[in-house]
Amino acid sequence: MNVLIVFAHPERQSLNGALLDVALSELHAQGHQVQVSDLYAMNWKATVDHDDFPGLKPTDRLKVAAESSREFAAHTLTDDVKAEQEKLLWADTVILQFPLWWFAMPAILKGWVDRVYACGFAYGVGEHSDSRWGDRYGEGVMAGKRAMLIVTTGGWQEHYSARGINGPIDDLLFPIHHGILFYPGFTVLPPFVAYRVDRTDEAKFAVMADDLRERIRTLNDTPPIAYRQQNEGDYQIPTMQLLPDLEEPGVKGFALHLQNKKG
Repeated sequence: MNVLIVFAHPERQSLNGALLDVALSELHAQGHQVQVSDLYAMNWKATVDHDDFPGLKPTDRLKVAAESSREFAAHTLTDDVKAEQEKLLWADTVILQFPLWWFAMPAILKGWVDRVYACGFAYGVGEHSDSRWGDRYGEGVMAGKRAMLIVTTGGWQEHYSARGINGPIDDLLFPIHHGILFYPGFTVLPPFVAYRVDRTDEAKFAVMADDLRERIRTLNDTPPIAYRQQNEGDYQIPTMQLLPDLEEPGVKGFALHLQNKKG
């Protein structure tokens, strides 16, 4: 299996970096081929601007989606973006690894998504009609590939529980799971989340590392998050609202987009 890890932590000697070493060791032990995009080490450019589109004149107005589509089709996107796109096409499984900062991924990783997910590559693909609304949410270029998050956070697991003050971890990660991974077609696995990492001693890290090794060993067997596919009949097109008869009493918000016993 080909595995791409996109690593977004500024300190390679951090606990997050140590978990990367654990993941790499186990992946290699299992015989997988691995590439790592260490964004900070690469000095990854995080902002989208005119420089991303060589065919755009300095005086031209930048319309990101339109220009992204045009230059992707013309194979004229910048070399760093094209290299990351090639890695995504090569990979069978993609792992995004990062610390949870201010309830989100670090800006450098969001910038990787902004630039690499070009129109025509990760979005803006497929038929748009009365029966389909593009190849997205379970379909698209990444269909058939698996994806998972490895996340570290300083907060307690209880802080990220259903009644925790930070909100449920699944809700906080929903924009990444559903919007960044499932949208272009990835099959999304439950995340590996390490809590209270600033207070981790050797004994706690040993347990954490064993848990991560088990997740790595079972990448192909772990049941994915059961998101509803867009074009499978669960949503009205073009409003993209869930059909009323698939809703359950008391289920709302992000949970609506999970398969339930009725749907």
